[in-house]
Amino acid sequence: MQPARFRKHTGFVAICAGCVALTTVTPALGAPILAASMSGVAPYALMLGAAGFGLMGSMMALRWRREAEAARADASERVGAMRAALDEFETLLSGMPEVTIIWRDTGIEPAVLGPISSLLPGENRAHAVLEFRSWLEDDAARSLAARLTDLRIEGKVFETSVTARDGRIIRATGRLVGGAAVVRLRSSGAMVEPPLRADAMTRLPSPAEAQGILANLTIPAWLRDKDGVLVYTNAAYLHFTRTLGLKGERGTAPDIFDAEARERHLKSLEDAADTIAFTEQHHLAGGLDLVLFPLSGGSAGYCYLPIARPKSKEPENNEPDLGHLTTVIDALATPIAVFDKRRQLTHYNTAYARFWGLDTGWLNTAPDEKAILDRLRTQGMLPAETDYRDWRAKHLMSYALTSPREVPWYLPDGRSANVIAAPATGTGGVIYVFEDMTERLELETRHNALIHVQRETLNALSEGVAVFGTNGRLKLHNPRLSLLWKLPMNTLGSHPHIDDMARACGETFPEDGKRIWADLKQRIIDLNPTRSDTKGRISRADGRLLDYAVVRLPDGQTMMTFVDVSESANYERVLKERNEALIAADRLKDTFVQNVSYELRSPLTNIIGFADLLASDEFGPLNEKQRTYTDYIRSSSANLGLLIDNILDLATVDAGIAQLNPEVLDIFTLIDRARAGMAATFVGSDDPVDLTVEVEDNLPTFVADGTRIVQVLYNLLSNAARFSDPGSEVRLKVAARGPDRIAFAVEDDGVGIPEDMRNAMFQRFEGQSVEGRQRGAGLGLAIVKTFVNLHGGTVLIESREPRGTRVTVILPANAALALNAGE
Repeated sequence: MQPARFRKHTGFVAICAGCVALTTVTPALGAPILAASMSGVAPYALMLGAAGFGLMGSMMALRWRREAEAARADASERVGAMRAALDEFETLLSGMPEVTIIWRDTGIEPAVLGPISSLLPGENRAHAVLEFRSWLEDDAARSLAARLTDLRIEGKVFETSVTARDGRIIRATGRLVGGAAVVRLRSSGAMVEPPLRADAMTRLPSPAEAQGILANLTIPAWLRDKDGVLVYTNAAYLHFTRTLGLKGERGTAPDIFDAEARERHLKSLEDAADTIAFTEQHHLAGGLDLVLFPLSGGSAGYCYLPIARPKSKEPENNEPDLGHLTTVIDALATPIAVFDKRRQLTHYNTAYARFWGLDTGWLNTAPDEKAILDRLRTQGMLPAETDYRDWRAKHLMSYALTSPREVPWYLPDGRSANVIAAPATGTGGVIYVFEDMTERLELETRHNALIHVQRETLNALSEGVAVFGTNGRLKLHNPRLSLLWKLPMNTLGSHPHIDDMARACGETFPEDGKRIWADLKQRIIDLNPTRSDTKGRISRADGRLLDYAVVRLPDGQTMMTFVDVSESANYERVLKERNEALIAADRLKDTFVQNVSYELRSPLTNIIGFADLLASDEFGPLNEKQRTYTDYIRSSSANLGLLIDNILDLATVDAGIAQLNPEVLDIFTLIDRARAGMAATFVGSDDPVDLTVEVEDNLPTFVADGTRIVQVLYNLLSNAARFSDPGSEVRLKVAARGPDRIAFAVEDDGVGIPEDMRNAMFQRFEGQSVEGRQRGAGLGLAIVKTFVNLHGGTVLIESREPRGTRVTVILPANAALALNAGE
């Protein structure tokens, strides 16, 4: 035990000293002994050193903490002093009869200091002063907004006077103070007064005028002459006197006031001649509230009893009577109930009884509030509570309130009421106000739902949307704005100023981002009341095209939308180039076809001439085989000539220079010419088709271009013959369609035309075939449709059962009239 006590009292220094002494006395044995001693002491030395280091660190940490607390206390004292000074300055500014508006460059909401009511009487909203057009004349509002814009953008100070809508002269001063735009508005006290009219002087009403009003009152009312004699009473007055058991003399109405009271009333009206009315309380019938009005040549008056005043004992301990508030309470549409300190109902209005569905007869018995609550709970009118007794006990603690308390009640019938309990001063009772919040909450719910839908809709838009407030800060945005301008959503969510957005876009798009937003800023912060919406296109250096639109919102804010039209613009450019190429190709095609057609016409004429010469036997007779070859040459040349003519006709129509030569035509002659052309086309055929013609009698006179009509009939007949079997029949029927139209119908018994090929039949150069039968060059029905349309007619194609096709051409009987109408 001694070594331990030695270490405890002497410590590490004594042990080391002993070791040194031992090595000094016996040098030979010093080294081994010292080594053995140090090996045993080393752990304790390390522990003691660590403990000393920890103690030193704790002392230093304690010192630093004290210094930090002292610095914090000093900083708190300074902040308190600064806040006190700031409050003092704000109090001074608020007490001045002027309004100060401060805009800071950082884009913070403008600070509005001073009494707003000095500029806008009855207005409490601070930012209402910024709505210049609502309280300033239009010219004054525009002028002040323009000067404010110059101050904020260019730093131009100003001092001017503007006129308010009520005629007051407002002094406006704008300065730059510490980098902030400061505007001071002060009423000069001068105003434009309208001239007074002579008939604007106060005039007392006559007894006759007052009688018409008093007759409609439901409270006792009367009229007296200048001597105080009762000259008129309404029905409520007579009922009131009967209730009191008063009777008049000789059939006159009894007077509820004695002579002394009447003299006092006349004297009061004379003393209060400059006032509108005189009021007092009267002891009659338990206490009347009396109101008297002076009239020209007399006076009028009425009295009323407190509504629902319970018949109880006189107030104890000189408690004030709230009966004078009864009329005011009953006139309110908000349910109100007043309870005394004994929790008995003393006053209520009609709205209270109607809101809870309570019987007024029972309420007039002055029930206890606990009884009212129990009845409402029995009727299922109170909020659903698990422990009703505990809830009722907490509610009845309202009689211990020293200040108003508001509690929401959610009723089982879906209504919501804000229950305001306020102590009745001097009575120890409670005044309850039941504010029906149902409609308000429904409106707020619908508003919140609408805002949510608008937010979701805004986020789903493909356009970038940004809404800036009047202070230039971003109020609303969607993700598309972040994507278009490569701005982080957290940056936009902090409602940055437009200057901050311009700097961020300048870093994202160093080539032209800052320049673009500098131009957009001028459109956003423009406060001119006559400003209009603008739109345009932005071509960024990265190759993107953005269409923007700046829209002025009714609340003074500005909405800007961006639409990326890069792809659509590229598509538009490609389509435009392709369309121009197609137009050029079509023009080249028409030119080529027209030139080639004319070039083919000359050698074809030679071929036809030599073929006719060979067939005439002028150079000797031809054998049968030679004549057959000559007929083939002539037939093929005729077909080729007809094809060339069709191509030329179509080229003429496409060029817009085709003209018709209307004349009176003979239908039989037209059919013969078409038949001859068809015979020449199918010359040499072993078994040509049989053509049957049927023409109705009494057809209207036909006026048209004969050459074009022959081409139409020829192409219809040729097309029918081409799709018919050899030796079959083709029928041509001509009939009248009304008094002014003629129909040409060509029918065949061929294989018919499939449904999917009917529309292609009228297209040019359609070489499709039906069951292996070639349609030729594909110009036949195209020529038909073109010439029929030129005449103002129509073409119909339909299948016949079980086989065959019918093509009907309906033309106006007088094409000249149709052409004039078309022109």
